[in-house]
Amino acid sequence: MWNMRIVVVLVSVFCFNNTLAQQRKLPVDTLVVTNHKTTIKGTTVNYRAETGTQPVWNDKGKPIASLFYTYYKRTNVNNGNERPLIFSFNGGPGSASVWMHVAYTGPRVLKIDDEGYPVQPYGFEANPYSILDVADIVYINPVNTGYSRRVEVDGKLPDREQFFGINADIKYLAEWMTTFVSRKQRWESPKYLIGESYGGTRVMGLSLALQNQQWMYLNGVIMVSPADYKTLRTGGPVSSALNLPYYTAAAWYHKQLPADLQNKDLLEVLPPAEEFAINTLIPALAKGGFLSLEEKTKIAERMAYFSGVAASVILQHNLDLPTRYFWKELLRDQGKTIGRLDSRYLGIDKKETGDGPDYSAELTSWLHSFTPAINHYIRKELKFKTDIKYNMFGPVRPWNNENDNTRDNLRQAMAQNPYLKVMTQSGYYDGATTYFAAKFSQWQMDPSGKLRDRFSFKGYRSGHMMYLRRADLEQANEDIRAFLKASNPNGKSAKY
Repeated sequence: MWNMRIVVVLVSVFCFNNTLAQQRKLPVDTLVVTNHKTTIKGTTVNYRAETGTQPVWNDKGKPIASLFYTYYKRTNVNNGNERPLIFSFNGGPGSASVWMHVAYTGPRVLKIDDEGYPVQPYGFEANPYSILDVADIVYINPVNTGYSRRVEVDGKLPDREQFFGINADIKYLAEWMTTFVSRKQRWESPKYLIGESYGGTRVMGLSLALQNQQWMYLNGVIMVSPADYKTLRTGGPVSSALNLPYYTAAAWYHKQLPADLQNKDLLEVLPPAEEFAINTLIPALAKGGFLSLEEKTKIAERMAYFSGVAASVILQHNLDLPTRYFWKELLRDQGKTIGRLDSRYLGIDKKETGDGPDYSAELTSWLHSFTPAINHYIRKELKFKTDIKYNMFGPVRPWNNENDNTRDNLRQAMAQNPYLKVMTQSGYYDGATTYFAAKFSQWQMDPSGKLRDRFSFKGYRSGHMMYLRRADLEQANEDIRAFLKASNPNGKSAKY
C-alpha cells in the first residue's frame, strides 16, 4: 500500500513536471466548434462558433504563420451559404480583432456602461444588436496579434518582411482568406470587408488584391474610423485644416464653444466649421509666412471661435494647431486632458504645463475592460484554450509603409466591379482618424465623381470605437444592415 502511494506520487510529480516542460506553442491548424443561441432584435438566432488557427503557407507549401480566427455562422436559416459573409479586421497595425469582435458586430459584447466605461465585475453579455441575424462573420487576427504567430521553418522563423508592411500584410491575408472561403464552402456567398482604423487601409488594399490576384469579388467595403495615410501624418495645409471640425466637435462636447454655437445641436455646428476649414483655412495655411498679420489674426480668431482654444495660442502655433496640443490645452484650466481616440474621456496629468497628455485616457479605459473580457470569453464560451498570450497589441514594428496605393486600389476595384459599394462610419469625437479626414478621403478617392453614388458616410456622437456608446452600437449595426441590403444586386447584372 505504501509502495503504491509512492508510485502515485511519483507519477503525479512526473506528469506535473512534464506539463511544465511542454513547449508553449500554438497549433498551426486546429479548430474548436461550439453551438449557441441568442436573441437579436427579438428573434432567436442559433449559431455555430468555429474558433481556431489556419496556416499561412510559403511558395513551397510549408506553414510560415498561423492565424487565429473566430467564425460565426447562423444555423437556423435555409440556404445559409448564400448569406453575406463579412471578414472583420481591426487596425494598429498590430491590433487584435478583439475590439469589434466583442463590442460591435459579434453576438457578445462587453459589460460596460451606456457610454462605454469599464464596469466590474468584468465580463460579457448578449449583443441584441449584432448583425449575425443577417450575415455570418469572420474575425481575423493578423500575425502577432491575438494568438496569431509566425511558425518556424527548418528551425528558423520566417522573415518579418513577409508580414509587417502595408503590401505584405495585404498579400498574405488575401491568400489566407481564399483558403478560408474554400474550406468553409462560401464561394457563392456575397462577400464584405469591414476594417477599423488601420484596418481601413488594409481593406482598401484587400479589395483589389482579392479581386485581381485571388479572383474573389466583393459586394461591399465598410471602413470604421479609417486611417488613410495619404491624408494622415502627411503634414501641410490640408492635413492640418482637416482637424478643425473635430476640434469643434470635442469643444462642443465639453461645452467650450461660444454661447451661440454651444446652444446649437452638434450637427448644426459642424457644417460651418467644415466650410471654414475647406474654403478659408486651407488657403490661409498655404500662404504660410506670407499671410499678412491682419489676415493671420482674423483667421486665428475664427479658429478660436470654432475650437475653444484662445486665438493667442493659435497664433503662437502659426495657425497650425497640433492635435496632441489640443488634447492638452482644451481643458487645461480645469486640470484635465481629453482622449485621443475618443475625446469624451478625461485624464489627469502630473503637470498642467506641457504640449501633450501624459497618457491616452481612452485607451487605458478600453484595455481595462477588453483584456479580461476577451480572455475569459475565448476560454469559457468558445472553449479555445492555450497558454499563448493574447496580444491586444502585438510586436509588428518596424512596419513598412512604402508604396501605399490602397486608396487608389479601392477606386480601381470599384471601377472594375459595378457591384462594389463603400460605407464609412466615423465618430465625431475621434481625434486620431477624424471624421472630416474620412470624408475628405472619400472625396479624393474618385476625382471623376463617376462613382460618388456608391459611397456613403455615417457619423456618430462618440469616438474612434463609436460602438462603445450604447445608442451608437444600435444605430451603427442598423446602418450595416441597411448597407448590406443596399449592396444586394437582387439579380441585377454587374454591368454599367
